[in-house]
Amino acid sequence: MNLPSRVQLVDVGPRDGLQNEKQAVPASVKVELVQRLQAAGLKEIEVTSFVSPKWVPQMADNAEVMRGLRRHLRAPRDVRYAVLVPNMKGLEAALAAPREAWPDEVVVFGSASEAFSQKNINCSIAESIERFAPVVALALEQGLAVRGAMSCTVGCPYEGEVAPERVGALARLMKGIGVQRVDVADTLGVGTPLKVRRAIEATLVHYGIDDISGHFHDTYGQALSNTYAALEMGVWNFQSSVAGLGGCPYAKGATGNVATEDVVYLLNGMGIETGIDLDALIDAGVYISAVLGREPVSRVSKALRTRKSPA
Repeated sequence: MNLPSRVQLVDVGPRDGLQNEKQAVPASVKVELVQRLQAAGLKEIEVTSFVSPKWVPQMADNAEVMRGLRRHLRAPRDVRYAVLVPNMKGLEAALAAPREAWPDEVVVFGSASEAFSQKNINCSIAESIERFAPVVALALEQGLAVRGAMSCTVGCPYEGEVAPERVGALARLMKGIGVQRVDVADTLGVGTPLKVRRAIEATLVHYGIDDISGHFHDTYGQALSNTYAALEMGVWNFQSSVAGLGGCPYAKGATGNVATEDVVYLLNGMGIETGIDLDALIDAGVYISAVLGREPVSRVSKALRTRKSPA
């Protein structure tokens, strides 16, 4: 085993977690959630996406959220904010704000499944890479970091199981246009440790271990097992969502991302440093869950809160 001594978590709750919520979540609440997450010790947070409000109404307030997270308001200042951009129009919208409201990183996305690519962004994998090439170039020119989200790396709702070779092919294409690091994402939550290892191995042909992150959904209760499998390979960057928020509009049946609280509890128990205050993180999950009118998905949050409650 090659377990890391420290893990960096990227909380995607404010973007990936909230994007499918039917009820409108005010920008002020999203800003408050981000502030609570960074106060709990999160150093990387995916805060919004610059997509058409026609397709993702929940993200229509992207510019307002970024203005609310102006650089001088950050505490601490070394927090990295990431935003999703689907095309050049999205990146230009993100850059239209004053410099202090720019993101630190932009995220482009591609699928290892041709069918999913067509359903999700209405183009082939090759066309999506061609579309993202100038986006990546401009972002790098402007001093922004670029991450590539690779979806459906172990399974697709339309094609079934996805071969590792297709994951490697997507990673190669991402590397070719200048994407600096990539996410190996189990979008459906159908992955198991062996499948996840194979997807990561295929990605390692093109990216070093320091430039790969794991992104696991918990549809079949495998997210923590998959996280452990990736840890054994030396992966030290993972994406998760506070309170287990999230899902995918194009992956029927897929539940939320693995809860950040549960991942932190796992890592704490393994003696792996995260720099995250679990109690403060749980409070952030309780906050956004209350706004949404439901209980946090996190098992750890439920267990610890029950233990602290008076008999």
